[in-house]
Amino acid sequence: MFRPTHESMVRQNEEVDRLELPRIQDEAELNELKANHSLVPIEANEYVRFDPRLDPDRRFCRPWTEEFVQDLGEAYYKEFHNSIQVNSAVRTAQVQKKLRRHNRNAAAEKGELASSHLAGITVDIQRRGLTREQIRWVEEYMLPLKDMGLIEPEEERHQWVFHVMVSDRYTEWREGDTVASEQPQAPQPAYSDELSRESEIIKSLVMGAQ
Repeated sequence: MFRPTHESMVRQNEEVDRLELPRIQDEAELNELKANHSLVPIEANEYVRFDPRLDPDRRFCRPWTEEFVQDLGEAYYKEFHNSIQVNSAVRTAQVQKKLRRHNRNAAAEKGELASSHLAGITVDIQRRGLTREQIRWVEEYMLPLKDMGLIEPEEERHQWVFHVMVSDRYTEWREGDTVASEQPQAPQPAYSDELSRESEIIKSLVMGAQ
């Protein structure tokens, strides 16, 4: 459903630029953002777990991305009585450059198509091992959020993850505020009523968890 495209990568980088976020270059910059709480730790709990191979120093993201991860995890747990797995979160340009040596499909560490992981607004959620029903559920959970411009998801085929960039507008939405007026309006699909119902269900789950 969420095929990786050039246009999606451009949108992710446009969001990074709109937020005026730095692309984190090295460990020193990463540690500074942790120290001033611009990056927060992703909480591991009954809803969210980590790939054990993920370096603990990189289990961080922006606060609104952490909200999205916890909301998704809790809703998924209520549906399937299992947790979601975070495979990747914030990265530095140094890490991304090394990654590209081993994975030719990895995004660049600079330029208009740079990985949005470098800004700390993106996480990779495990797809491998999920049933068709579980994958479809996650897709249907994310679709209304994408249509509202709150997330930009991709289903990566080589790594088998949901790569999800989260806008800071997600916090406004989950708190019931009006999304900023400059947000582009998504085209209304034929199944817009179904999407609206799904969005309301997601909203009720999120608000009920607060």
